[in-house]
Order: sequence, then C-alpha cells, then structure tokens
Amino acid sequence: MAKNVVVVGTQWGDEGKGKIVDWLTDHAEGVVRFQGGHNAGHTLVIGANEYKLNLVPSGIVREGVKCYIGNGVVLDIHHLLAEIDSLESGGISVSDRLRISPGCPVILGCHTALDHAREAARSAGDKIGTTGKGIGPTYEDKVARRALRVYDLFDPERFAAKLKENLEYHNFVLTQHLGADPVDFQTVFDQAMADAERIKPMVTDVSAELYEVNKAGGSLLFEGAQGTLLDIDHGTFPFVTSSNCVAGQAAAGSGVGPGRLHYVLGITKAYCTRVGGGPFPTELDIDSDGTPGNQMSVKGREFGTVTGRKRRCGWLDLAALKRSIIINGVSGLCITKLDVLDGMRELKLCTGYMLDGQRIDLLPMGADEVSRCEPILESMPGWSGTTYGAQKWDDLPSEARAYLHRIEEICEISIDVISTGPERDETILKRHPFGA
Repeated sequence: MAKNVVVVGTQWGDEGKGKIVDWLTDHAEGVVRFQGGHNAGHTLVIGANEYKLNLVPSGIVREGVKCYIGNGVVLDIHHLLAEIDSLESGGISVSDRLRISPGCPVILGCHTALDHAREAARSAGDKIGTTGKGIGPTYEDKVARRALRVYDLFDPERFAAKLKENLEYHNFVLTQHLGADPVDFQTVFDQAMADAERIKPMVTDVSAELYEVNKAGGSLLFEGAQGTLLDIDHGTFPFVTSSNCVAGQAAAGSGVGPGRLHYVLGITKAYCTRVGGGPFPTELDIDSDGTPGNQMSVKGREFGTVTGRKRRCGWLDLAALKRSIIINGVSGLCITKLDVLDGMRELKLCTGYMLDGQRIDLLPMGADEVSRCEPILESMPGWSGTTYGAQKWDDLPSEARAYLHRIEEICEISIDVISTGPERDETILKRHPFGA
C-alpha cells in the first residue's frame, strides 16, 4: 500500500533536512520539492563525496529514484541547469530522472534585480536578510497574476509579449522608485529561450504522474525547504521567506490531495539557528571562545549553504517547536546534530516566554510580538561522552537520553529518528516514518 511522507523543518531552516530525505529515499519511488526556490540549500555527505543542492530534490543521489519539482517552486532555470550539469559531471544521472511541473513560475533577471535593489534600500535594522535570488518578487508576480510560467517558455511569441509587459512594469519600479538600472528585454528573452530547449524533455504533468505512482502502489517523499518559522503566514513576519514552508503546502505545491499526506516528520536541530534578520529569543553569543553559542557555531559548522553567512545560534526553543508541531500536524520528530552538544557541562531548554508580565507557552505570531518575548530557560546536565555516529538508542549517554526525553515530554510528541552525524548510517531509528 502506498504511503506518503512529508519532511519539513520546524525551526528557521538549516535543520538537516537533506540528509534525512536522502536517508528515507530508499523507501520511496519518488522525491518531491513543493515550495521555495534556489534559496534553499541541502548538503548531503555520501562517503567521501559532498553534494550541495538548491533545486534538485535530495533523493537524486539514490539510483533509480525519480525526483519532481512541483508547481509551488519558483524556478531559476539557468541555475537549475547549472546544478544538473554539476551533478552529472560527478557521475549522477539527473536529466533522465528529473520531472518539472509546467506550472512553476519562472524567475527572471528583473526579479533578482528587484531583490537586490530593495534590500539595498532598507536601513540596517530593517533588512530582511534575503538571499537576493529573486524568490520574493517572483512569488509577488504569481499572486499578482503576471508571472511567466514554465509552459509559457514553449510559445516564444506569447512569452515575448508577456515578458515585455512584465519588464515595463518592473523596470519602472527599478529606475523610478529604487534608482537602479533597468533590465534588458533581449538579454532575458534570449537566455530564456536557450534554457527552454534544454529543460523541455524534463517538463511533465507532475500532479498526474504522482497520482499514477500512488495508484500503482508506490510511496512518495515530499521534501520541504526553509523552515516553519520562516513561513510567509505563520513565521516571524516580515522576517520570513516568500512561500509557505508548512506540510500543508505539499498538497498545493505539487498537486496531490491532502488526504494522501500520511505522515509528517518534523526535523529539529538539537539547538536553534537562524540566518539573516528577525527576532531569536534564545540567541547566544557565538563570537566568544568557549561559550555554548561558539561551540554550536564552530562544531556545528553553522554557515549558510546558499549564502555562506554565519548562522546565529541559541538554545533549543520548545515553545517555538510546539507551535511548529501544531501548524504542521507533525507525526514525529527527527532530532539532528545532537553531537554538537557533546562535552557541554550544562544545557538549557526554552520552555516558554514571559510577555507583558504573563507566561506563554507558544511562540506568538509576528516579529513584533516575538521580539518582546523573554525566554524561560530550564537547565539540564550535559554529557561528557560522545553521541557522534551512534546507531542505537542505548549507545547514547544517559544525560543525552534524558535531554531527548524532556523534549518529548514538553512537546507531547515522540522522537522517531535521531541523526548523530552527516552520513546515512549515523542515524538512530526508533519508529520508521514509512512504517508508522
């Protein structure tokens, strides 16, 4: 019987979803990306090889598995082709296994120009921390019903007419409002037409193909990008991404019915990180040697896959995690990077906040409210042993097991998977998402 699993991040992204998607792919016929764009960064470590993916689903390194880019993804086709070329030069077949929805909105040069110009115009304290990839402006065009989609690429006359209208609007904003240079029509058009020829064999009705996979008894794995606290509706707005990062988007962003999403695995780092601007209640100093935040930063190699920016680090925030569990309907948790906490004498968990003199147990909505939250921290003993590479629950130090049990107790949910290192086999399985 077919079973579909959705993998989502429960924090501000960078939770280690790529490794878990790759690990779960041996139980799936296909892996589906359903939102975001090449602002996502998933790093996979397979033996001596390291793969950095932005658009291609993490299941691509498993032979014989099909990968799908759903209609909810905004697509920089030129970047996608470069990513495909890089993977194929490393011996991984992609073109014959990747399927792209014709409904994907296309990222154009005007979108990246707008992204950069807007961020540059913001004052230091108001910067969103966007990756500058044109993601937000493309989603804006989608909602405003002026986006060009992949299917437009295959009718050059229609594409040219829509592109001309699109650029007239955006160039006015760029030059008259933001004081930036205009984007040239011919340059964008020529690049789009060249890219269209290469991706045409990969474009297919993704929704229909996913339905047929399930109908034939095959299981699917849906791979989320970013994290729940960056969701455009439910995150720390306006310091969020431009798409819905929650499990429900797997249905809308790929064209499957919500009743066919059977299990939601929430990926949760054993501590918290955040890239870019926005409130972060449990944030720690990462620049002072020997401090907990510095250990998280250095030992966890906390640098953005896409931007290279140093990530902010802090204690695990269970009030935020509980909010994510509610929003996503999480079935079970996967804790990653537990080994980064090895050797710390004392650990702390945020169990709630004080806001306006009252205790609250869930992350409130919007950045303004979150920025006023004072974390309530509970101390726990750390452990001197190592958790790195552990493959069995009993291999973990007793203090590490107690730490995980406390997370389960406060969040009222089971931890089904624990990642203890970047390799596939550095994983502890308590309950399998495809067998649950």
